[in-house]
This record gives sequence, structure tokens and C-alpha cells, in this order.
Amino acid sequence: MTTDVAFDINKNTDIFRVHRAGELEAAPGQTQNARRISGVSKENSPVERLWFGKVYTGPGEISGAHHHGEANTGGYVLKGRGFIRFGEGYSEIVYLEEGDFVFVPPYMPHIEGNASKTEELIWMTTRTPDNIVVNLEDQDIVDLEIDYRS
Repeated sequence: MTTDVAFDINKNTDIFRVHRAGELEAAPGQTQNARRISGVSKENSPVERLWFGKVYTGPGEISGAHHHGEANTGGYVLKGRGFIRFGEGYSEIVYLEEGDFVFVPPYMPHIEGNASKTEELIWMTTRTPDNIVVNLEDQDIVDLEIDYRS
């Protein structure tokens, strides 16, 4: 299929950006034991309505309870084995393996954790409209036995 619409070969080349791994900085929104690094964000790019970065969780670490406001969140387990707790008392848990994707809807309170006591967990995460992080205090969190592997 061809089109007669004019194509500008130089369209948006002035705002194109590459962010090298060694130059990435911590994201503005942080939660205990979920260290966020901005890859593409309004802080380092002329981007609108998008945050894309990495989230690191050390061996056996579990994040604080939080949600992401109006943001839609997509996650991908790049390295390791993780889990997300949610629901009443954060009593529901789902485990995620390398290669798994997850969607966390807006305003859904959750806790993220590393299901390994020896390996780091790395998520690739994207949010729209921004990296909104609302940390929740004084939450009723039930005790759950975590299925740690390695």
C-alpha cells in the first residue's frame, strides 16, 4: 500500500535521545526496597505521558505498600523471580518468573518482593502518564509464607 502523504525524513530528530546505562539516575518516586532508575522520563527526555525504567529489589527484599495513582503500569521480569501481593491485608500473592509480564491497574495497592534470597530481581517497568508513586503507611499486612527459591 502506498500513500501520497508527504513524509518528513527529519521529523523529531531534534528530540531523539539515547540514555547510556552508566548515566541513568534514580527516579523521583521511590519505595523502600524497590529502587527505580529512569530510562526514559520527563526528567531526562522531552517525553510526555510516559515513564520507562528499571526497578531493582535485592535478595529477599520486600517493598513497602504503595500504588501508582492514575498511572497504568506494565512490568516485565528481566532477571530473577518476584512476587506481587495485593487484596485485603495483601493476602493474595502471585509469583512471576523471568520473561513474565504483568499489568497493575491504577490505584491498586500492592507490595512487590524478591522471591530469591540469593539473586537480585530486576523489573523493566513502564507507566503512563508518569512515574506516580504513592507510598502507603500503617497498612494491615497479614503474615504470609513466601515461597523463596535459591
